[in-house]
Amino acid sequence: MKNKGCLSAGTIGIALLIIVGVIFFWGKNGYNNFVSKEQNVNSKWSNIETVYQKRANLIPNLERTVKSYSKFEQETLTKVVEARSKATSINIDPTNMTEADLAKFQAAQGELSGALSRLMAVVESYPNLKADQQYINFQREFTAIENSIRTETVYYNDAAKDYNTTIKTFPNNILANFTNFKEKPFFKAEAGAEKAPEVFK
Repeated sequence: MKNKGCLSAGTIGIALLIIVGVIFFWGKNGYNNFVSKEQNVNSKWSNIETVYQKRANLIPNLERTVKSYSKFEQETLTKVVEARSKATSINIDPTNMTEADLAKFQAAQGELSGALSRLMAVVESYPNLKADQQYINFQREFTAIENSIRTETVYYNDAAKDYNTTIKTFPNNILANFTNFKEKPFFKAEAGAEKAPEVFK
């Protein structure tokens, strides 16, 4: 009877070890998976920052080109420069990014997009400026960057969706809450964003 009790206790001990082992390996693999997917989101965010910075870097050359045409509406150019300054002043940490952070970033970038669109619409009234090689180069680079921005935001949203789905799916959500992995916000499409820009007809 005594031996039977010892055997039973040993079996329970082994079962507990197996359970602990299963939980440990599940937790380790789940945690590493979260880290990998979060790093992917952060990488996609870095790509977004890069293309937006490239766009911002075009503005000084555009400013010099436009300023060479003394009759050009300076107020329109000033609004572009001010919008660029505001857009480049917003820095976001992707590891702690919130919906409000992303909305603020997107609003500032949208303001710059609007200012640039208005400037380029005004340029249509200045044939010499429109035909200037520096301005033509700007148009070419700007169009390529705008296409890259759309592409990179789609990639980011896909990565964020994959990550969010992973950490919110049971039983991953238990581990995610315990290890403080938080949901990532999405880029929201702006009105008319589904249409390609028509500023360079």
